[in-house]
Amino acid sequence: MKLVEKLKEVQTQKRAMLAANFYNLETCKAIVQAAGKLNSPVILQLTPGSIKYIGLKAAVSIARNLSDELNAQTWIHLDHCNDIELIQECLDEGFDSIMIDASDKDIEENILITSQVVKIAKSYDVNVEAELGYVPKPEIDVDENKFTEPFDAKRFVEETGVTSLAIAVGSKHGFYKGEPDIDIQRIKKIKDATSAFLVLHGASGIPNYILIDAIKNGISKVNIATETKDLFMKSLKSVLNNSDDIDLRNTFPFATNKVQQMLEEKIKLVSALNWNQN
Repeated sequence: MKLVEKLKEVQTQKRAMLAANFYNLETCKAIVQAAGKLNSPVILQLTPGSIKYIGLKAAVSIARNLSDELNAQTWIHLDHCNDIELIQECLDEGFDSIMIDASDKDIEENILITSQVVKIAKSYDVNVEAELGYVPKPEIDVDENKFTEPFDAKRFVEETGVTSLAIAVGSKHGFYKGEPDIDIQRIKKIKDATSAFLVLHGASGIPNYILIDAIKNGISKVNIATETKDLFMKSLKSVLNNSDDIDLRNTFPFATNKVQQMLEEKIKLVSALNWNQN
């Protein structure tokens, strides 16, 4: 099944898919094991930085082979990329989904750049995601003036042809300094304005009840990255600080398992396995 078809399915059911970033074999294994155990589909995300670290072919091989071995339904997505050459390489390597991120540009230039990528990706029949508005990086505060406007979203999707749209509604990348204020009504208005699959970036640290509300009102894809990195490193440090074992095959699994447990709960949450949709 194509990712677009699966996203359409969850969108219709007012559920969402978890999209989790991986950075090495262990974090990829944690995501895939969680998906396989729950028999629930997930999106495996790679940033340009992770691709540079692991290697493009190696990263794809790890993701595909682990998914096959663990009987997990997964798709590979290129996250936050503004390099058209890398986007082309990922398409040629068989990615199921790509994101062109020109959100730092004005809407006219964003439309122009995104439209070019949609044309490139058309023959590959993959999901194309873009960002409209601006979801801040860790060191930048949320700015309501950069939130996504429903009428802009409608125009953007119609003029670019993207199938997925990351929107700025109060979330941010990295850690929050308190409970984030997510504009649920804005999500609903954007959902009413366009048929694109709406994506929530910066979901790490957002309370469950807010995530559920966001999904009920139109979010179809929920991105997790910061929590994975943070939990993996904290878990690994806790082992290393209390052991002289130099065998990484004994130390890494503890961190992998902790991340898997966290992701299982996230999958249950976003896929409506543990909340009432009424």
